[in-house]
Amino acid sequence: MFHALTVFTGSASGADLDYTEEVRRLGTALAGANISVVYGGGKVGLMGQIADAALEAGGEVHGIIPEVLMGREVGHHGLTSLEIVPDMHTRKSRMADLGDGFIALPGGMGTLEEFFEVWTWQYLGLHAKPVGLYNVKGFWEPLLAMVDHMVDEGFMSAWRREALVISADPQDLILKLRTWTPPVGR
Repeated sequence: MFHALTVFTGSASGADLDYTEEVRRLGTALAGANISVVYGGGKVGLMGQIADAALEAGGEVHGIIPEVLMGREVGHHGLTSLEIVPDMHTRKSRMADLGDGFIALPGGMGTLEEFFEVWTWQYLGLHAKPVGLYNVKGFWEPLLAMVDHMVDEGFMSAWRREALVISADPQDLILKLRTWTPPVGR
């Protein structure tokens, strides 16, 4: 069963207010689908927006934040639970353990790093959970073009690219995450 989604996104809101609106739509949809949000525990940027939207819609939100970021990311004390951990490695490990899948929303280099780590873990067989991109406003298109280039140049198997869950619509994304199955025999 799919009960919790680990979300990676920015501690900034981005240059376009549409990102905030779309992230809030996703948070509301996750709560409506009875899927808890697991995220980095911050109150600022898109991180705070998805948490607040899910909470406002009656959902559960679990934040994991390292001590060093409590001040910088303004730890969100209004969550279902906020776990303060000693470092980034513990944060990522806890977020991975708590989620039944992973999705990257618009964000910066931290979002990219977290996304690539769990996608690599999937490839290595360290987990069998869906990994995806919430592609609002085509945000991930440049990255997907690079991934396609890596496939074309023989640095990545096409089935790895095909294993990604990609959508710009919250309901479609939830359906794809819930019905995703690990690639077999490739």
